[in-house]
Amino acid sequence: MSLFPDHPRQKMDFRNVLSPEAYSGLASFHKYWGKKPVESFSFVIEQLTNEGDVVADPFIGSGLIAREALDLGRRFIGIDINPFSIELTKLFLQLPSHSSYLNALKILEQELKPIIDESYTVNDDRIGSHYLWENEKLVSVWVRNGGRSREILTPTASDLFMAEKYSSYQPQKLRHIKFFTNSRINASPLLTLNDIFTGRALRNIELILGNIEKQSNPQVKRALLLTLTSASGQMSNMVFAIKNRNKNGGKPARNTNSIEVGSWVIGFWRPECHFEINAWNCFENRARKLLCALKTVEEKPRYRFTEKGKDFWADNTSALLVNNDCRTVLAEVPANSISLICTDPPHSDRIPYLELSELWNAILGLDTDFENEIVVSNARERDKSKKEYNRDMGEFFRISERCLKPNGCIALFFNARDSESWEYIRALEQSTQNLSYVGCFPMAYSATSVVQDNRKGGLKSDYILFFVKQGHQSCFSFEHFNKFPNWSNSLPER
Repeated sequence: MSLFPDHPRQKMDFRNVLSPEAYSGLASFHKYWGKKPVESFSFVIEQLTNEGDVVADPFIGSGLIAREALDLGRRFIGIDINPFSIELTKLFLQLPSHSSYLNALKILEQELKPIIDESYTVNDDRIGSHYLWENEKLVSVWVRNGGRSREILTPTASDLFMAEKYSSYQPQKLRHIKFFTNSRINASPLLTLNDIFTGRALRNIELILGNIEKQSNPQVKRALLLTLTSASGQMSNMVFAIKNRNKNGGKPARNTNSIEVGSWVIGFWRPECHFEINAWNCFENRARKLLCALKTVEEKPRYRFTEKGKDFWADNTSALLVNNDCRTVLAEVPANSISLICTDPPHSDRIPYLELSELWNAILGLDTDFENEIVVSNARERDKSKKEYNRDMGEFFRISERCLKPNGCIALFFNARDSESWEYIRALEQSTQNLSYVGCFPMAYSATSVVQDNRKGGLKSDYILFFVKQGHQSCFSFEHFNKFPNWSNSLPER
């Protein structure tokens, strides 16, 4: 994984793209839907741009591309309608020092851990780590016996009292969450924070949030807030219990009553059998992960960014980061100014990003613009159909074409399971009048993904599609791309 390496970086070649490493370090710190291997971003940037060129990602998503582009000596424009995405990107560009983050955690631990642990105290004054619920009934309490060993206890009257004590807790700091009728992600307009979390978890989340808000160092504060959002899924009622997992290659499990802790997966499914996990432990686990990552990048530079286009184009900053509809932002970009647009847009109805990020944005106190998101959503209230999606993506390409330098390129990461969702790509040359498709290759994943499109009709891998301005096809460098085993000058066959 090339994200912020602790050794001199080697130039990417096609073999890195075909065999990407697993996500680790900063790249694995925070969950994000549909995250792509950074090797693909790096390879495309290195082959199609030079130092000092402007690279743009109008759907920045996980933010991994931003630091890659800047470390390669390019300037960068990152845009996303999802405010969470911009906050995560800001973290990657201006990381806190290991010592400042660690010191802040020590203060948090000193001030909050005893208060939070008190809410998980069992009869013998030990601290509960996991609470197993089934059909809204507490069935067991887990406590640690040092190291990785645990003891599973039958709930006592005290355990039931502690759970009930906070059951009516109502959020005081977290904003109201907005969901739509979308059965695909187990959401509805009636879904509230009290459905997603126990009252005890909500109370403890707000204790952590209130303490973070007092932090004066902006880099540390952002890191702590994103540590909280990163941990929030495991603090929720969405952590399913894995029963009787078979680890013996087909042989029955020895302990037929064994239960393991699952994790939050895509959507807002609240299984009948789930865990409530000690909120401080969840926060601390994610903080340790970030601490380990910060050690490897201690000497890496911080990059200045701005949210104002005029400052970026005056060469005052390395990056422009904007939370807005990319069409609005790109319309204000000077013509013929961007060398490469490298982006992974929403793939039709594959992932409703804003709906899935609503929990994180609520914790961060950020508002979301659902109306202008380019996406296909199963939420009937949103009127986000494939017809509107194709229209919006066509408009995005027409605006992007104006921004590209004459020898510029668009590298589009894409997959969709139906012909209609590919319509705007097939009609691209006619709709823009100035873009030509030059070829594509399939992209390998870092690991099997829960959002990898394995539904009927979906292509087995994402593709990177390349477009250049008409009359400049000869500027596109085939030297490295035609080495790919499955490079094609035609659109992928469904």
